Amino acid sequence: METVPQRVRSRAMRHAMSVATYSKNSAGVYRPQTYGELWQSVSELGSALLSIGVSRGEHVGIVCDNRPEWLMLDLALLAIGAIDVPRGNDATVDEIAYILNHADCAVAVAENQVQADKILLRIKNIPRLRRIVLIDDDKGVRKRARKAGVEVVALTLLQDRGADLALEQPERFIEELEAGDGDDVATIIYTSGTTGDPKGAMLTHRSYIFQMDRIPAILFLNTHDILLSVLPIWHSFERAVEYIVLDYAAAIAYSKPIGTLMLEDMAAIRPTWMTSVPRIWEGVRAAVFRNATKQSTFKQALFHIFVGVGQLYAVLANMLLGRMPQFRKRSRVVDIALALLPLLLLLPLKLLGDQLVFKKLRRKLGGRFVAGVSGGGALPPQVDRFFQAAGVKLLEGYGLTETGPILAVRLQRAPVPGTVGPLLPDVQCRILGEDGRVLPRGRKGVLWVKSQQIMRGYYKRPEETARVLNNGWFNTGDLAVQTHGGELRILGRVKDTIVLLGGENVEPNPIEEKLTESEYIDQAMVVGQDQKFLGALLSPNPEMMEVFAGLYGIEHVEPADLMQHPEFIAQIRREIDTLINTRNGFRPWEHIYRFGLLSKPFEAGRELTNTMKIKRNVVYDLYKRDIERLFR
Repeated sequence: METVPQRVRSRAMRHAMSVATYSKNSAGVYRPQTYGELWQSVSELGSALLSIGVSRGEHVGIVCDNRPEWLMLDLALLAIGAIDVPRGNDATVDEIAYILNHADCAVAVAENQVQADKILLRIKNIPRLRRIVLIDDDKGVRKRARKAGVEVVALTLLQDRGADLALEQPERFIEELEAGDGDDVATIIYTSGTTGDPKGAMLTHRSYIFQMDRIPAILFLNTHDILLSVLPIWHSFERAVEYIVLDYAAAIAYSKPIGTLMLEDMAAIRPTWMTSVPRIWEGVRAAVFRNATKQSTFKQALFHIFVGVGQLYAVLANMLLGRMPQFRKRSRVVDIALALLPLLLLLPLKLLGDQLVFKKLRRKLGGRFVAGVSGGGALPPQVDRFFQAAGVKLLEGYGLTETGPILAVRLQRAPVPGTVGPLLPDVQCRILGEDGRVLPRGRKGVLWVKSQQIMRGYYKRPEETARVLNNGWFNTGDLAVQTHGGELRILGRVKDTIVLLGGENVEPNPIEEKLTESEYIDQAMVVGQDQKFLGALLSPNPEMMEVFAGLYGIEHVEPADLMQHPEFIAQIRREIDTLINTRNGFRPWEHIYRFGLLSKPFEAGRELTNTMKIKRNVVYDLYKRDIERLFR
């Protein structure tokens, strides 16, 4: 029954000179940290934390974004048996206060003055908090904290103290490290949640070790690999991935999910892997398409031809290799017969497209890119198809905070598009119908899973825990269908289902995904609960608005005014009708009859969760009048 730090120590001892992390210095140049250096810092920090009274079982908040210090603090806390409660710098003042108070944190780590001040602003609402560890020291914070009766300790001071303690009494840290057990709670991660207050999922060391031990059957990393880290490190997905990378003795390079900066970092570090949410991959695709619109008419036509050829070639190759999702059983003989000749005929055009179009994209990814993993939300089909056409392997995964999170991921060796792949080995699942009976493969129902990685429960929320956990089975709340090959497709949340006045049940996610295939639509939320028909709130793409204005000779018009222009409204109407119709598999009542255009996009931390999922209840509250106007 290992713990995460015990596993990391074993890797550090065997690969002491291998690079563990890359982070930028003040000049913006990446500097390496070896596994030996990482573990030395962890042991020193662990010793120092023990000296200031952080003990086994204590809850310690961390408000910090991606940087090596986060990883060192996380491993140090877990090594001495403490339980960390992480959150990112984009968290609001009230959100931080709620979490630190609800989790009973007596100590909190703040990355900088801004995050420390967020805590101090609501210190009266966090009565147990007595100490703040400040990563980037600030005298003003220390002064304000003293007035509030809170001690501030600089991380550099802790590191210096820890270096001395690690030499004088190393046995105390080692004793705590070795006393750890896999069933100990490692962290309480509060779900961003699309409804209600955030809930704290208690995850054990066993949850992470379970995933670390099973991912090698699906993904093939080695000690020379580098993961580009752009997701928030505190988030369940990125955190599990970084533990997995450390288990392979590979390296982590810290970057940010900002297009130009991320591409610069890719060129500098030449990563082999990257994990991200769908929005990042969608942004890469959109940037390629926007660049194409700036070319001559002839080059634009060639670009779209090569994209179409690449997508068709990928479908035919999947048919030939037996990688088509089998929601109904398929004949391998028929698939091979249908695919072989067209595949051979398309091959010259595919190779030409690779040289003229897609080679440049692969070069921008650093030239050594093996695969990306998309998680935290559904990967839009058009994004999936584009990367297949480009020859960039993109593996969609699935999981929830409550499951640690990785439940399923496409196989690197034989990915099946349109699915999130098979479940990890030793994860049980059943798909239940409305009557609670287990459904056969190919039928849609609610996904339940059972595994050692499932959370222990929600902290101080026994009623909420009982609603989702039953004899070890966890109700994911997701609608899913399992193929005859064992892969899963996730169709949306049960709670998202819209029921129209006529009794028709509508799953909004597939409609929203289809709408955002339009170059003109960045975000979409379908509405219509208890109404006669469906409506949608749409956020238009600002760059396509400029393109549209140029094409129609509409000059000197502000975006808000353009959204009122009859020609632009008609264009959006055409986009909707082209995408949402019976020819594309949508039923008549799934047609969008009315829509509203938003003056600004949904934002993370407001209308969106940190994984870019729509907080539907928040949108309903914030845009109540806009929604009501659609149904008058």
